Amino acid sequence: MKMLSQIRTGRLSLRTRRIGLFEAGFTLIELMIVITIILILIGMAAQRYEKSVQHAREATMKQDLWVMRQAIDNYTLDKQTAPQSLEDLVQAGYLRKVPTDPMTGAADWVPQFDSVVLSAEQSGTGMIDIHSNSDRVSPFENTPYNEW
Repeated sequence: MKMLSQIRTGRLSLRTRRIGLFEAGFTLIELMIVITIILILIGMAAQRYEKSVQHAREATMKQDLWVMRQAIDNYTLDKQTAPQSLEDLVQAGYLRKVPTDPMTGAADWVPQFDSVVLSAEQSGTGMIDIHSNSDRVSPFENTPYNEW
């Protein structure tokens, strides 16, 4: 009760006022610990984000390769000759456009050419497969992208 009357009259000692001020805030150590914990959590989230982006790129590349390989097979069966380039597939309407390689950021796919035997009397040389131009290795499958 005595302290309450001192506060009302404004006669609170300097020592009591200082203790009250220090109790009201946070110490520098407490702030540094909280900031450190926040930075650790941000670092963990950034790592997970990078992995998910890389996984999405790989999924996109697998899908693009599958679609282009299907287009090569369909073109070969329909036209009775293998395509000579990816542009042949675009011009014939099997692809809308040549997709960009998600690993290199360009439409620089590497076609694989070989002789194509359609029947006993008919054979020719043309594109039979397609691969990525990237020489990087997948961190998830441990295989080079240009072997997919």
